[in-house]
Amino acid sequence: MQYFPIYLDSEHTRALVVGAGEVAARKLELLLKTHAKVTVVAPLICATVEKLGALESVTLINREFIDNDLSGHNLVFVATDKPEINQYIHDLATQNDILVNVVDNTPLCKFITPSIVDRSPILIAMSSGGVAPVLLRYLRQKLESVIPQSVSRLGAFSEKFRDTVKHSLANVTERRYFWEDVLDGDIAEDVIQQRDAVAEQKLHALLDQYKSEKKVNGQVYLVGAGPGDPDLLTFRALRLMQKADVVVYDRLVSPEILELVRRDAEKMYVGKAKSRHTLPQEEINNLLVTEAKKGNRVVRLKGGDPFVFGRGGEEIQTLIEHSIGFEVVPGITAATGAASYAGIPLTHRDYAQSVVFATGHLKDDSIDLNWSGLAQANQTIVFYMGLTGLSIIVRELMSHGLAADTPIALIESATLPEQNVITGTLHTIEDIASEHTVKPPTLIIVGGVVSLHNQLNWFQPCLADNTQ
Repeated sequence: MQYFPIYLDSEHTRALVVGAGEVAARKLELLLKTHAKVTVVAPLICATVEKLGALESVTLINREFIDNDLSGHNLVFVATDKPEINQYIHDLATQNDILVNVVDNTPLCKFITPSIVDRSPILIAMSSGGVAPVLLRYLRQKLESVIPQSVSRLGAFSEKFRDTVKHSLANVTERRYFWEDVLDGDIAEDVIQQRDAVAEQKLHALLDQYKSEKKVNGQVYLVGAGPGDPDLLTFRALRLMQKADVVVYDRLVSPEILELVRRDAEKMYVGKAKSRHTLPQEEINNLLVTEAKKGNRVVRLKGGDPFVFGRGGEEIQTLIEHSIGFEVVPGITAATGAASYAGIPLTHRDYAQSVVFATGHLKDDSIDLNWSGLAQANQTIVFYMGLTGLSIIVRELMSHGLAADTPIALIESATLPEQNVITGTLHTIEDIASEHTVKPPTLIIVGGVVSLHNQLNWFQPCLADNTQ
């Protein structure tokens, strides 16, 4: 992040605009939406600037810039059509530790002005760092269309009662829950519909209810984060991630997904890697209980789906034992995500009429599965956590009846840009995997449907194909 986003208190801003053409006029119009005091210096003044110069908060000086014009100012916009003048003022302002912006010249900007969606007192500011202004305008248009003007009324309403709520509810978590109830419920609707008296009455009633409660009960949400691509999150998962006080997450939750978690939420890593557990499962279960009893909204963020090899059931049993409320938010499990992004349908009328999920997790150097039930014709087998036990999987499937030329795929980092799909047969896959240094997380798919990978692979070209 090259540019640090920040909002300046315009009450204490004294801005200088050098130049008075139409480009300068746009910056002046922006400044005049604030409480800043503005001075404009230019030998030639366009009609727009001249009209704006009549306002009380603007001082218009009709002459060339001189060095002393910087005196008393803490913000400078330079918008002349003379590059040498722009460079000179930039250098002078920098020497005097004054924030300077040379319009449309990013290298000469110590700050940049964002694209703004104005719903005062709510402001949304966006920037591309000057590298993609057209994309930025596109995103702003999208936001302008989905954020109603009435949001400004909610902002003003919240401001009016902010101190009242703060003095009534000492606990930060209680206040957050309270305001979420206000904004998610009918109080917000009353404000938007300009029924302020009704809204205020309901707010006071809700506040009395909160004050009568000795403690806010915590809640745990088991949320499926999907196979890795943030675009595959459900709307509900994203909403809860934005509301969480504490997020307990696994190794398979991608950094891109963690970026979507509320900024001030406490993040606790409890991931498991090969032969190495950050926390035993029982301690994870107890951690969820402990955080919920503090009154926190806890999101247990799991790769894939909580109920598909995610130990979600074990965690819920512990929550029930301690009378902790919970909800489960399904996610796209690794099997469906990986298969879809690899162009391998898990079922197909010509190749597989059933699909079975199995764990390839080793215990005591063995994989205890019903191999005869797995090794069936016209069936797709998906192995989770099976890379370490690949040799055992291959050996057992062939010894229980699957042909050596049965297609098999290893899908590494499924749905992410670095996704790697390696295909082969039960006979060849071990040698192929060693050549390509496949690493976890990798999903294994076995069955005739793998032969469709070349034909249906829409996400990226395969790196190796040895199914024939």
